[in-house]
Amino acid sequence: MEARVTVTPFSAQIRTATHAQHTEAEESAFMGDMLGGQLGVQAYARYTEQLWFVYRALEDAADLLADDPVAGPFIRPELMRVAELERDLAHLGGPGWRAATSALPATAAYADRIRDVGRTWPAGYVAHHYTRYLGDLSGGQVIRGVAERTWGFERKGDGVRFYVFDSIANPAAFKREYRELLDALPVDEVERQRVVEECRRAFALNTALFAELGAEFPLSA
Repeated sequence: MEARVTVTPFSAQIRTATHAQHTEAEESAFMGDMLGGQLGVQAYARYTEQLWFVYRALEDAADLLADDPVAGPFIRPELMRVAELERDLAHLGGPGWRAATSALPATAAYADRIRDVGRTWPAGYVAHHYTRYLGDLSGGQVIRGVAERTWGFERKGDGVRFYVFDSIANPAAFKREYRELLDALPVDEVERQRVVEECRRAFALNTALFAELGAEFPLSA
């Protein structure tokens, strides 16, 4: 009788391979302080500004990759976040928010990397798409709850709309389908390992962004 070979799904491989980097990003001082309700709304607004630069890069590239056989299946209109971010930022910063918004160096590097892979490497773009949007559907909901409680935003209202996916009726089912797309990614094993490394890089870019936000908003002694 032949031995049965168990193949680990690619989505599970990514989760395992990026666990350390994911944990490092989640446990950054800035994120810990913000989730602990210890920072003012200005810190939350600054973080939201940085997300705007990142998601503009993601969604500008999405327009170019919609018909790509590798990246195209992941690009879903119900995930798009830029319009929601702009509504949140208008609520947080008023009508002149754009003029007052600037990208931190780590944010600029992060957005540049997304634009680069969006132009040149569809599978690498998928790595960034995965680390951002599935995170928004999961841990992002924790941030929304903290923001509503800490700074008094209306539940799922202006200020936290970035975290509200009205067009996704069943987030658990959506995430399951997304992981099935990852498992079926039409690339060879060498390319899959490159995607894993790009996922690690995406988490490292997030960690660098949190470090710069932490330096800008240190807790008072």
